[in-house]
Amino acid sequence: FNSLNHDMTLPEFKFIWYMEYSHRMWGRAVGLAYILPAAYFWRRGCLSRPLKGRVLALCGLVCFQGLLGWYMVKSGLEEKPDSYDIPRVSQYRLAAHLGSALVLYSASLWTGLCLLLPQHKLPETKQLLRLRQYAHGTTALIFLTALSGAFVAGLDAGLVYNSFPKMGERWIPDDLLAFSPVLRNIFENPTTVQFDHRILGIASISAVTALYLFSRKIPLPRRTRVAVTSLLAVACMQ
Repeated sequence: FNSLNHDMTLPEFKFIWYMEYSHRMWGRAVGLAYILPAAYFWRRGCLSRPLKGRVLALCGLVCFQGLLGWYMVKSGLEEKPDSYDIPRVSQYRLAAHLGSALVLYSASLWTGLCLLLPQHKLPETKQLLRLRQYAHGTTALIFLTALSGAFVAGLDAGLVYNSFPKMGERWIPDDLLAFSPVLRNIFENPTTVQFDHRILGIASISAVTALYLFSRKIPLPRRTRVAVTSLLAVACMQ
């Protein structure tokens, strides 16, 4: 209020407050939805030894995610007397919070699917191994693209250029490497952050398309085909 939103009304503040409050309460509800059933099934002896390790890791990730969220929000409330920038949370902590959430969500989904769906026993052909490796590489690329989106959000980098495929009148902006040292541009220069996010996004959808086309050449179970086709559909929609 002192630094940026001098004309904010009480109802406008309440809207932001309730957004944050709801997010925190929802996060705590998710934590209870993990920990209470885990404790119940653990006590009843329903969990195998490998599953116990996975459950402990997931519960630890839930707690770590909450701690990371507090650490992220705290960065937006710190006084920065030497800075003329508007108050904002650290883009590094925002990316860490998002990355941790994606890992937690993916690990939860993977664990649930492993328990609910029987594993297909497929012959370990060279093509199938290549498909699996390519799928893992595509996953890493999508994860990196999502993290770069957190830097875009943290720096309001999406407001710098609003034209596509060019950025303004140029394919490569003049201020792409304006910061020194050069490495700072990747994480702190809004132009570079937006440029990188565009490149990663294009690379991700290209990788997903190539994965889909490659999968069509291999005899796969119906469930796997549905998964790959759904991946392509969601990538196009995204």
